[in-house]
Amino acid sequence: MAEVMQNLAGTFAAHKQEVEGRWQSGEDVATEDLRPALRHYRTFFNRLPKT
Repeated sequence: MAEVMQNLAGTFAAHKQEVEGRWQSGEDVATEDLRPALRHYRTFFNRLPKT
């Protein structure tokens, strides 16, 4: 389970770094560019066990 969590954290961090890099370089990041990331996050959190 720890390996899966590390993999997910790495994926999320890589995407965050990509988007931040685009912003820092002055590139426009459209809402539609961010939508897939938000969908991934929502799917991930919805799959977590609810206690």
